[in-house]
Amino acid sequence: MIIAGANELASNKQLVDAMNVFPVPDGDTGTNMSLTVMAAAREAEKNGSLQVADIAKAASGGALRGARGNSGVITSQIFRGFAKALEGMEEAGVQELAAAAEQAVKTAYKAVMKPKEGTILTVARGCAEAAVRLAEETDEIEVFLKGIIEDGHKVLAQTPEMLPVLKQAGVVDAGGRGLLYILEGALKQLGGDLPVTLQDGQSAAAAPETNFASLASVENESITFGYCTEFFINVDHPDEAVTTGLKAYLGTIGDSIVCVADDDIIKIHVHTDHPGLAIEKALTIGSLSGLKIDNMREQHTNKINFSAEAPKAEAPKAEQPKKDVGFVSISAGEGLTKIFKNLGVDEVIEGGQTMNPSTEDILNAVDKINAEHIFILPNNKNIILAAEQAAKLSEEKKLHVIPSRSVPEGISAMFCYEHDADPDEMEAAMKDAIQQVDTATVTFAVRDTSIGDKQIKEGNILGMLNDEIEVVAEDVMEGTKELLRNAITEESEVVSIYYGADTAEEDAKELSAFIEEEFPDCEVEVQDGGQPLYYYIISIE
Repeated sequence: MIIAGANELASNKQLVDAMNVFPVPDGDTGTNMSLTVMAAAREAEKNGSLQVADIAKAASGGALRGARGNSGVITSQIFRGFAKALEGMEEAGVQELAAAAEQAVKTAYKAVMKPKEGTILTVARGCAEAAVRLAEETDEIEVFLKGIIEDGHKVLAQTPEMLPVLKQAGVVDAGGRGLLYILEGALKQLGGDLPVTLQDGQSAAAAPETNFASLASVENESITFGYCTEFFINVDHPDEAVTTGLKAYLGTIGDSIVCVADDDIIKIHVHTDHPGLAIEKALTIGSLSGLKIDNMREQHTNKINFSAEAPKAEAPKAEQPKKDVGFVSISAGEGLTKIFKNLGVDEVIEGGQTMNPSTEDILNAVDKINAEHIFILPNNKNIILAAEQAAKLSEEKKLHVIPSRSVPEGISAMFCYEHDADPDEMEAAMKDAIQQVDTATVTFAVRDTSIGDKQIKEGNILGMLNDEIEVVAEDVMEGTKELLRNAITEESEVVSIYYGADTAEEDAKELSAFIEEEFPDCEVEVQDGGQPLYYYIISIE
């Protein structure tokens, strides 16, 4: 049912993307939810157990680590709560599923600092309330699930009345619709209408030899240890002593260690020349699943023979010296990447409006930095939850999430970096700095809609100030000038223009000249951001 739900959402993710309130080209709710649920489905498929608790737990772990964007993180918490309620059960009827649905909603609400009604949370709660009622009326799973979906659609239809911005845009909540697609896929599976393998062909039900033959390769790079080894250890509630001892052992045979305990699973990631030793040690703790080994020195897939002697390692290179603080930033565009690197950022994750990195993507970037304190700059409101989730999962390093909602806020935060500063004091300074920045962006509409009193046609130029649509225009330059007239005030001192991949440098310079003439007290900077989709990202301080 989980796989069928994932397939149904994958088939309709573009429809969910199109429901985003703003008609800008970042409607990725469906994509983020689909990637999250696909990660859950893969882990459930790999599990192989017939016990409902095992399958739910596997799906929860996959969703947690594959979560992308706000919608993905909330979806992962729904899976997490559902799995907690089913702990220890071999099978579940309508009563147990109803209780699990209630726990799923509670867990999801707790994951959001300021829950809003009219969102996926509201639809999930409506489904849970229906489940409790229907569990008293029927024992048939199919009737039970159909009733939940029907009630869910009734709640979804009411979301525009709960969030005025949805009503203005003429759409229902995208996350809530995505959740119902998952349930609809499960219902279709009960009727025998859908296959039980993932539509993307990544089935894990094959024999072990097939799994090893499909191990992914990575780009060849300068590395110390040859094999990237990842797996889950299935163990009942591992205590801290177990994980601490395991991390200490892995440190003697490799580096780039991630050891994350999550209820009944320990997630292991290590770079080593002896993957067999890591696996043998793990087997003394519990059974293994999700095993993946990549030969990082090769650019083709490698089949691993654990009975063979470990290959001779290349001469190890000196480890980078440990430093007090490191930085991870998320942005899209070669120019913006260079800017962040020049400001001291260690790892830049390619992502942003159209592709939100997952929690695991962030943890992988953190893993590459040899520092005790690492600052995360999401630079997008839809990535902040994933970053906060990464901070909760990171055990060896202290992660400081700076809730930057835009690239200009992230750049402003980096100007607070001082080599010898106390990390907590620097975190406070960064959080204060991002409040002093206004972000103006210029993009295009991907569909017809209306927002407030603004009538928008597909292809119109949209000028946005701090994520609110300020200007609708026909011409990029004229629309940008009008936006800046609204955005720049008497208090503004510095205006930084980052022009995108589809904008000529000459146009950016023309815009700079306009600002200097119209606002002579402002200092103006022009830089090539190279970002996709957005003609301009403009910082006003």
